[in-house]
Amino acid sequence: MPDRHEQRSLFGEILDWMLAPLLLLWPMSVALTWLVAQGIANRPYDRELGQLAHSVARDVRNDPLFDRGLAGRHDLRLGEPTAALLRSDDVDRIWFQVRDAQGELVGGDPELAAPGDERPVGGVDEIQFRDDIVHNDPVRVAWLWVGTGSGANSGVVVQVAETFDKRSRLATEIIKGVILPQFVILPLAVLLVWFALARGIAPLNALQQRIRRRESQDLSPIDDHDVPEEVAPLVRSINDLLARLDQSMGAQKHFLADAAHQMKTPLAGLRMQAELAQRELDAGGDPLAVMRSLKQIARSSQSAAHLVNQLLAMARAEDHEQARRLQDVPLVKLATDAVRDFVPRAMDKRIDLGYEGPEREPPAPKLRGQPMLVRELIRNLVDNALQYTPAGGTVTVRLMADPFGQVFVLQVEDTGPGIPEAEREQVFQPFYRALGTDVDGSGLGLAIVREIAEKHGATISVGPARTPVPGSGETEGALFTVRFACDGAAQQPPPPPAA
Repeated sequence: MPDRHEQRSLFGEILDWMLAPLLLLWPMSVALTWLVAQGIANRPYDRELGQLAHSVARDVRNDPLFDRGLAGRHDLRLGEPTAALLRSDDVDRIWFQVRDAQGELVGGDPELAAPGDERPVGGVDEIQFRDDIVHNDPVRVAWLWVGTGSGANSGVVVQVAETFDKRSRLATEIIKGVILPQFVILPLAVLLVWFALARGIAPLNALQQRIRRRESQDLSPIDDHDVPEEVAPLVRSINDLLARLDQSMGAQKHFLADAAHQMKTPLAGLRMQAELAQRELDAGGDPLAVMRSLKQIARSSQSAAHLVNQLLAMARAEDHEQARRLQDVPLVKLATDAVRDFVPRAMDKRIDLGYEGPEREPPAPKLRGQPMLVRELIRNLVDNALQYTPAGGTVTVRLMADPFGQVFVLQVEDTGPGIPEAEREQVFQPFYRALGTDVDGSGLGLAIVREIAEKHGATISVGPARTPVPGSGETEGALFTVRFACDGAAQQPPPPPAA
């Protein structure tokens, strides 16, 4: 058996599409918050570190040898306030360093690397920051160039560095203050989304309950005033389907009622004739009367069998699954076979039954459809024509191919009483028989013809006969024309007709 796909929940799918982006964005929010927290934590401590570097630079300027660039000086001492500031931090380790213009160490900690040959972007006394490594610990370095009056290349470089402990603690506190509330907000948001979706699809559940409470025979339209706007088109489509189902079921009920009524007549005749024959036999009556009853029984059973066959043909014509299986239809063979099959009946009624058209199937184009149904169509048209044509009349089955290769035309013409123009559309209704005729029939033949024609995309029309009645020059009878659309194959000229 083919695998059946698991049914998807609309509620679950919408919830997934709403929560999945939220859960994906949350880690991104944590990462961005961490970066922002690092920037926020760096600003105040960079400002403090810069002020400490300016304090060291101020003490350097106060040195008596500063104007000469502190050349040869290796015992630079800072003032007590500045030294106290350097020792006051009990969290981070702090280093300071002073180098002369030639890069020689003048004072401070030698662990700090020289900033290189570059000068501060803002000029002398402008604080610059960089990240460095001291004893395998990352540090933040603030440095500036302190110029002297001895020349353009004279001066000293002052550097102050500290570790990142305070900054990391502040960034961690900021992250905690921002992220921890999100652990409460995120589940709350999920619950709110769940509640909103449940409220949003509540009208769908109400609509489902309304449909479930309907009776099986209730095909009235569903009220779409209380349904959401997005569901209204679906409800209208369901109402359209219900209307078509109501119409189809009504037609089926009418058809069954008519079929039952039609079956009553031959069955009642069978019962009556059987009872008459039984009485004659019990009374020792006339054998001829018994024979007449038996003949009537045979005629009634034949009528019942014909009606049953017509009902089966109607069912086959309405089979949508069968209509999808298309084959090449040998239209010439089906028409000639139908004429041959009805020749004995035509001879019994002294009717001239003939065929006009090609003797062979055209190589192209082809007619695609159901050969069995097309055969039923032709036989019903011929049977209908023979029923309504009086003795001495003519019935002609005619096939004509379109010279442009677009359609096949099938015609069945008779010289019967004809069909008034007002009744030409009604004769295709099930169980309808033309007024003023005493023909015994089921009234299903032409209905089957139209059903099969519609299944093959063909059009059917009825009009007056074209063949004049011999001796009068006037036309009587009916002409049924069925136009089949042929398959788009290579165009070939039609074979010459043979009478």
